[in-house]
Amino acid sequence: MLAKTNIIANDIDYSNESRSNSIIYEIIKNEVINYSKEINSRIIILDEEKTVTIDSKEEFEGEKFNHSEVNSALKGKSLSNEYYYKKYGHIMYTSVPLILNGKIEGAVLTSTSIDNIYTRVDDIKKALYLISIISIISIAVISFILANIFSKPIQKFTNAIMNMARGNLNQRVEIKTNDEFKQLANAFNIMSTKLDQVDLQRKDFVANVSHELRTPLSSIKLLSGSLLHQDKVDEEIYKEFLSDIDSEVDRLNNIIDDLLSLVDLDKEKLNLNYKATYINHLLEKIISRLNPLAKEKNITLKYNEFNKIQINLDKNKIQQAIINILHNAIKYTPENGAIDVSLYSKNKDVIIEITDDGIGIPEKDLEHIFERFYRVDKARTRNTGGTGLGLAIANQIVILHQGKIEVKSEINKGTSFYIKLPLNDTIV
Repeated sequence: MLAKTNIIANDIDYSNESRSNSIIYEIIKNEVINYSKEINSRIIILDEEKTVTIDSKEEFEGEKFNHSEVNSALKGKSLSNEYYYKKYGHIMYTSVPLILNGKIEGAVLTSTSIDNIYTRVDDIKKALYLISIISIISIAVISFILANIFSKPIQKFTNAIMNMARGNLNQRVEIKTNDEFKQLANAFNIMSTKLDQVDLQRKDFVANVSHELRTPLSSIKLLSGSLLHQDKVDEEIYKEFLSDIDSEVDRLNNIIDDLLSLVDLDKEKLNLNYKATYINHLLEKIISRLNPLAKEKNITLKYNEFNKIQINLDKNKIQQAIINILHNAIKYTPENGAIDVSLYSKNKDVIIEITDDGIGIPEKDLEHIFERFYRVDKARTRNTGGTGLGLAIANQIVILHQGKIEVKSEINKGTSFYIKLPLNDTIV
């Protein structure tokens, strides 16, 4: 409006002379009326005495205006103010000085209704209120839906965890969505299954160890009781009974030794006693020690030496691991069978291969045989007198030496164990 009012002030040639000349006055008045219609505003021309000389609506001509806008314009300053009248609504007054030849001859005052702006602002406000209400409702609905989506899986996890805390370890969480909750549920289910398996293995282990401990203890109790309740017993019977008691005590010691070995290997700060060791001599010593056990079943125990190898290792612990595996091979190889022990190097590994033609291990059990408490055949293990800890101990020892054990097996065809140790010294 200031810009439009300035245009009017610049376009009309308004002075005392033009006011005295009726023809020029009418021309200027017509211009003002036409421009008033064009900009849809009331235009008032005032002289330097604040008297209205031209009014586009021909209502206030001859009257004096003492508006602040007029006073400001006569002082050479443009001004714009907004007013509200009950009859007219929101009105904006805009005034600019009327200057001719560098002298202020009067002022131009425009009066414009701005109700349409307020109406538009009100419409925008209403639209914003409506949008806000819709947004709030939408956010509330979406939040409720999302909360329901998130709370249901969380509740499922909570229930499953609470059930696990009560001792029911075999819990599963079923999530049908394909998101992070699904991944978390899969991980939870795997963990739950593993925990349940470990718990079952633990229970089986306790049952097996209890059975293994109870059997020799019962035998010792029975044998000692028989001796105590007989007044006269031949010396030979005493020796026979004491020999049986000694055998059962050895069996108890073996079980306890296995358990203590696992405890020792679990220590975080276990120190291995590394020494330069000829693997060849170590294997010869182990085979010589176990050969009598193999001969009892008429099993051929053969040693194949392809290299002479010296490496740094904990001799006693590696010996224990090899004995455990070789002892298992003898235990599960039928009479008149054969076991080959081979020593060679491949790539950067020392490989001790123990191959038998025994009963073999089912394929489904191969990945579990080194797990603690895992037993391929509980009945068979009890018949052979094992605790089911030998392979777990062997595997832990080899891992502590930065090595690994691999196994291949076929039912009724035999099993091959490959003990692989890092070659940290030169082959001799």
